[in-house]
Amino acid sequence: MIRKIYADGSELDFLKEVEKRSSETNAKIEETVRAIIGRVKAEGDKAVKEYTAEFDCPECMYYEVPQEVINDALTQADPRLVEALLNCVEKITDFHQRQKQNGYMVTNDDGTILGQRVRGLDRVGLYVPGGTAAYPSSVLMNAIPAKIAGVKEIIMTTPPMKDGTPNKDILLAASICGVDRIFMCGGAQAVAALAYGTEEIPKVSKIVGPGNIFVATAKKMLYGIVDIDMIAGPSEILVMADDTANPKYVAADLMSQAEHDKIASAILITTSEKLADNVIKELERQSAELSRREIIDYSLDNYGAVIIAGDLMQACDIANRLAPEHMEVIVENPLEYIGKIDNVGSLFLGQYAPEPLGDYYAGPNHVLPTSGTARFFSPLSVDSFIKKSSYIYYTKQALNEAADDIILVAEKERLTAHANAIKVRIEDIR
Repeated sequence: MIRKIYADGSELDFLKEVEKRSSETNAKIEETVRAIIGRVKAEGDKAVKEYTAEFDCPECMYYEVPQEVINDALTQADPRLVEALLNCVEKITDFHQRQKQNGYMVTNDDGTILGQRVRGLDRVGLYVPGGTAAYPSSVLMNAIPAKIAGVKEIIMTTPPMKDGTPNKDILLAASICGVDRIFMCGGAQAVAALAYGTEEIPKVSKIVGPGNIFVATAKKMLYGIVDIDMIAGPSEILVMADDTANPKYVAADLMSQAEHDKIASAILITTSEKLADNVIKELERQSAELSRREIIDYSLDNYGAVIIAGDLMQACDIANRLAPEHMEVIVENPLEYIGKIDNVGSLFLGQYAPEPLGDYYAGPNHVLPTSGTARFFSPLSVDSFIKKSSYIYYTKQALNEAADDIILVAEKERLTAHANAIKVRIEDIR
């Protein structure tokens, strides 16, 4: 049974539990992942294929999926699913196109030229979970902004299904998004292969995409060898509601995240005790009919709560402390709270903007910061797939005017060679 808590200080112990649940490292998993990474670095594809046989299936149909098989996934798919995915692509593309940045050049009166160049990364690795936990929506959310950013090549890795075949829905999404190459491997071994490169799997500049604890740990360990999107933790939803909210909707939305994982967090903060009690009743009623009831019940019992707040500003304060991945604001005037919620991955406003709308269709990215990292991380975007560099051009006269300031600061820092690089030029100019 989900607990009911009053925001009178009693909520603090619960909030600490939620914050702690994904911060604890597992030494045994880290040891296992470190060994996998080391072996893949040393043995390349041989190690990846042996791990695939051990963890996923004894006989894999392909290592690299042939292009004609990817094309066939599109032509053989259910037309209604293709139409639905294309509608999602349209919305996601429209939203992310607006994030695209341009470089700039500034020419000053003294002849100096300053500027910034923006371009897409050369090659990105996209990790996509496979088997029963296959999410074509994750392909869309990762590949579309990468393409808009100008990434030259997208390499996907995804585990085979138990019978050794690729998941057709994943291939369909990859075909629609223009993924360049697909390799059937998963886990920490796939992350290591993308980071270091093997004989067959190209080395990438960045790895994006969700995965289990082994994938997340591998990404964390390999950061610096390769860039990553973020360290994904368990799913989270926080619903802030007043007495105008429909308890049936609130309960459904809480469970939409609780079903992800036993350590997912689903929390309601409300100013209405009547709503709180009705939501608890709805959770019991609706969960009985859901296929993942066991996971939902465990998540709600251990990491869920209904918190009764004194007012909506107190609710906002709690929300900003938690910095949730997803937050729904189901109150009388939801748009008033856009500027009051500073720490959130994605904000859903009103009775008719449930969290699954953002998972699939609305347009904003569903790859979001978790575990309180929305305090300093942002959702995946076109910015995640670009790199920037600056350039500087100075004339003789402009350097002469700046020289004394530069030399003074360099000598204060005792970097005499820095100062000297200016002095040898000034001697010729003056």
